[in-house]
Amino acid sequence: MRVAVFGAGYVGLVTGACLAELGHRVVVRDVVEAKVHALRSGVVPIHEPGLDELLERSGDRITFTTDVAEAVDGADVVYIAVGTPPTYSGDADLSDVWTVVDELPAVDRRIVLAMKSTVPVGTGRAVRHRLDDRGLANVGYASNPEFTAEGTAVRDFMEPDRIVIGAFEDVDADVVASLHEGIQGRIVRTDVASAEMVKLASNAALMTRVSFINEIANVCEATGADVIAVAEAVGLDHRIGSSFLRAGIGYGGSCFPKDSLALKQLAANSGYNFQLLNAVIEVNELQKRRVIGKLERRLGPLRGKRIALLGLAFKPGTDDMREAPSLVLAGRLLAEGAEVTAWDPVADGSSQLHGVEIGESPLAALDGVDGAVIVTEWPELRELDWGAAAERMRGNVLIDGRNFLDPDAMRALGFAYEGIGRPVV
Repeated sequence: MRVAVFGAGYVGLVTGACLAELGHRVVVRDVVEAKVHALRSGVVPIHEPGLDELLERSGDRITFTTDVAEAVDGADVVYIAVGTPPTYSGDADLSDVWTVVDELPAVDRRIVLAMKSTVPVGTGRAVRHRLDDRGLANVGYASNPEFTAEGTAVRDFMEPDRIVIGAFEDVDADVVASLHEGIQGRIVRTDVASAEMVKLASNAALMTRVSFINEIANVCEATGADVIAVAEAVGLDHRIGSSFLRAGIGYGGSCFPKDSLALKQLAANSGYNFQLLNAVIEVNELQKRRVIGKLERRLGPLRGKRIALLGLAFKPGTDDMREAPSLVLAGRLLAEGAEVTAWDPVADGSSQLHGVEIGESPLAALDGVDGAVIVTEWPELRELDWGAAAERMRGNVLIDGRNFLDPDAMRALGFAYEGIGRPVV
């Protein structure tokens, strides 16, 4: 088929590249000329493992443009994969979605407009009304939410747990389903509103698990239990499983924080107080700030202290710093009067972390610091010569925000090591 993808971000690029890999002819449209020019030149503007190779391999089946007419010309399916950031009220900002809908030209054949962006429940029906008002009755509509995680997005698309398709007409669902031929994944067909809710509910369930295990970790710290042992034993229960039971400093990224606010606001707008989700969000925000408390207990007042943040991206395998814990930690440390250094192998925090000194390597970031925090569990940190790091540091405080390193090994090297939810020496 011929497919147009509106939006060349993390979701749009992965969607377009994977569909091209499946044999479809894809045109990706974006409004940022510099991004389109870079993609035409073979430069991928985001870090996503496997994406560069996919685009290179499918180069003759995928093109990039800023022109709407060029993208839609001959397309059987038009995907919307634009951003839906939160507004000040917590609602999803759908302005880019409506721009795509309003720019869609009249066509003399049936095409399908498929929503890949995460949108509030009810968006599909509103889009359907807008299309009808414009006289575009021959444009079908389907909700086809994405369930890809940054760092593993290509694999998640090609080897999905499920493919959710909600449509007003069966014929449109059939078209979207046929796009995924060659992928071994269960296709779940629903109404449009249910498909929209599946995405929000899935992320809410994952966020709840993260905040739950972090709450357990905090109780473990207060009682002397070890959350690593607790989580392992709890995860062996087949009713629970081990996924997302890793204590740390909270979730971040472009999806979880945004989607939690959107679902909370959706419930509030519908007259329902989503108390559990409110608690999940609050726990996540407080979890980041507990790291500052750990540093203060070890170092005293942080004014004049030099602290290193190891890892800036919200998770390993990506350069995405949206809602990353590193932003909160850096802001709080600077507000306390500390000097802050940082390192990340792929994320460039220079434009977002004003007043933070960015090191070219972990050792450079650790040079002369009083304490360090592991923010992102990059493999490079496990392979680091921590003995050499200890010699370069002025102090010896090491807060492992991801329980990534061996506590006994770190303490043997002289570090005042502290993890999350683990016994404190």
